[in-house]
Amino acid sequence: MTSYDAPHATATTRTGRPEPLQDGALWRRTLHVPMRDGVALAADLYSASPAPEATALPVLLERTPYGRRAQRGSDQDRADAPLPRPEEIARHFTDAGYHVVRQDCRGRGDSEGTFVKYLGEGPDGADTIAWIKEQPWCDGRVVMTGVSYSAHCQAAAAAEGTSGPAAMFQDSGGFSSAYDAGLRMGGAFELKQVTWALRQALSSPEAAADPVLSEALLRVDVAGWFGALPWRPGCTPLRHLPAYEDYLLEQWRQDTFGDYYRTPAIYGRGFYDLFPDAPSLHMGSWYDPYVRSTIENFTALRKLKSAPSYLVMGPWTHGHRCETHAGDVDFGPRSTLDGNLAPSYLEFRRRWFDRALGREAETGDDLPAVQYFLMGGGDGRRDAAGRMRHGGTWRTDTQWPPESTSPVNLYLTTDGALSTTPPTAPVASVTYDFDPRHPVPTMGGQVTSGEPVMAGGAYDQNAPDARVHGAREPYLPLDSRPDVISLTTPPLKRDVVLAGPVSARLHISTSTSDTDFTIKLVDVHPPNADYPHGFAMNLTDGIVRCRFHRSWEQPEPLVPGRIYEIEVTAPDTANLFAAGHRIRLDISSSNFPRFDVNTNTGEPEATARRTRTATNTVHMDAERPSHLRVWLEGGAAALR
Repeated sequence: MTSYDAPHATATTRTGRPEPLQDGALWRRTLHVPMRDGVALAADLYSASPAPEATALPVLLERTPYGRRAQRGSDQDRADAPLPRPEEIARHFTDAGYHVVRQDCRGRGDSEGTFVKYLGEGPDGADTIAWIKEQPWCDGRVVMTGVSYSAHCQAAAAAEGTSGPAAMFQDSGGFSSAYDAGLRMGGAFELKQVTWALRQALSSPEAAADPVLSEALLRVDVAGWFGALPWRPGCTPLRHLPAYEDYLLEQWRQDTFGDYYRTPAIYGRGFYDLFPDAPSLHMGSWYDPYVRSTIENFTALRKLKSAPSYLVMGPWTHGHRCETHAGDVDFGPRSTLDGNLAPSYLEFRRRWFDRALGREAETGDDLPAVQYFLMGGGDGRRDAAGRMRHGGTWRTDTQWPPESTSPVNLYLTTDGALSTTPPTAPVASVTYDFDPRHPVPTMGGQVTSGEPVMAGGAYDQNAPDARVHGAREPYLPLDSRPDVISLTTPPLKRDVVLAGPVSARLHISTSTSDTDFTIKLVDVHPPNADYPHGFAMNLTDGIVRCRFHRSWEQPEPLVPGRIYEIEVTAPDTANLFAAGHRIRLDISSSNFPRFDVNTNTGEPEATARRTRTATNTVHMDAERPSHLRVWLEGGAAALR
């Protein structure tokens, strides 16, 4: 691997001629930015005049693997407006006194080099920032912005600790630890990495240059290939594109928390001290895979730096801030960013950039540290689009979790109840068989880039249908499966607000040397005329791979029959459980295809060819009080 130091002094820069856009109100110039290893990355400089060097201004930098001139759904500005093109986005900011640079990541678009997902974005980002600061059209301040992968690029560059950005606007990404969210969760591999790799391979420069390769990738039967997991080198739909096959299978094989996951590009947690002391805004959504990263980045930087950090959490799926729905649930007109937190996403960002750089006319800092959408409070009926009206409202706070909340333990009982009273029985447990050949199907959740085998959002867990990969007729509720333990509170006497972390402390045993345990938090709506069986709305879910019960670094097989205490952590959420609703916890051992399936053999999932049925037990007695832990407004008193 190339050693990354400073950019080579001998590297040369190729700069294109300025090109007028929008009747001369905007100018675009192509740049080829030199990296320290001699590779040149393509970028576009947008400015308000053909001679940007005449006026040194702050520069907004976005780095992307998706094509610097491509429209992206995550750039949606307002729900009632067409998707903006890159030049329209740039024009908004050049009119406000910024230059804008959009850059293709290494090996993508028109940039040179080989694409390796995530791992090279830190050095490339640091080199790009340093180069921009040397240009006569930059006033020395580079603000990084962007959604998803572009947010990962920001955290990666910040973790390099050199020539940092003057501010960061991280939307739906930026790894605190990819081992905890993004690549893995609880030791299990997130299979969105597989569907993402297939989609991006189709848009790769290699596929664009080879019609036969492009046609082969276009014809991949993704659902069929998911039935042939795990994949082996040379036996995957990416076998004719080795760079993509290699990095994907390498991600999958890296199941322990070692050097691979400690690299700055995907482990901000280990390098926060190197992040610039600069304003940062962290935006996410409750049905996004990066909830944990978004919240951890905010809380860590707010604590460690003198510059302010801000958190915004909406009820959306990944990057869909202008939509009122997530999956089959609608949160109402107040749920979007546009029209509620600001007139538009562009205006929201522009205001924040001005604030972060001290350019706004107002004095004082009146922006709330935390803005979050509390889901719930709707009538639970079906709207004209066929979605359940769950409702919700925006709230502000000075911290996360909110000051008004405190942790509450809800204890599991063998009769399927969740209770604030610890168990007293000397022996109590529930046992089920987990067959890896018939995993529990994924129904929504914090998923992105999963199509066509999975989609993010909130869905009725009572009603799987043909859209759900792995669901079978007669499409019975998920909690009817014998390998799902479902536990609920009684109908609530009053509204209960849950906002903060979610986890379960489980005492478990198994008949095998390794297995998984999953949790899912559900808001159970009572029956109504539209949903006569009620609506079981998923809120958040987590998983843990038991061979990591002592350490993520050193897996250790389980002793069959021995009882272990494990903690299963799910991403934070915020929901109002209305009076008459019930809080539900589902426990099982699989969630496929969101996560790879444990074979129960003790072998690494990326290479195993055999499976074994595990007999799994959750203990719920006085000595082993398994419980769900949530943060409730008013604490345990809220449930009395």
